[in-house]
Amino acid sequence: MTTLPSPWRWESMYPRAKQRFPHLCAETVPSLAQDRDGFVAYLADTHHLTLREAEEEVDDFLFTESLHAELATDQA
Repeated sequence: MTTLPSPWRWESMYPRAKQRFPHLCAETVPSLAQDRDGFVAYLADTHHLTLREAEEEVDDFLFTESLHAELATDQA
């Protein structure tokens, strides 16, 4: 399971999450940074995935986000 480093903010990740998971709705989606299990369940329900598939998608998304953050740090 991938966890979020503390400096990450859901607000900055949401646009990329929305691009990857097009059925996200900002008003109803649980924050990945605050409620990972809730986010996984929401993702499974709204994107017609099993919980395991949704968990794998979240892990993959977080890995991609870690690369994005690393690149941003290297460029600073």
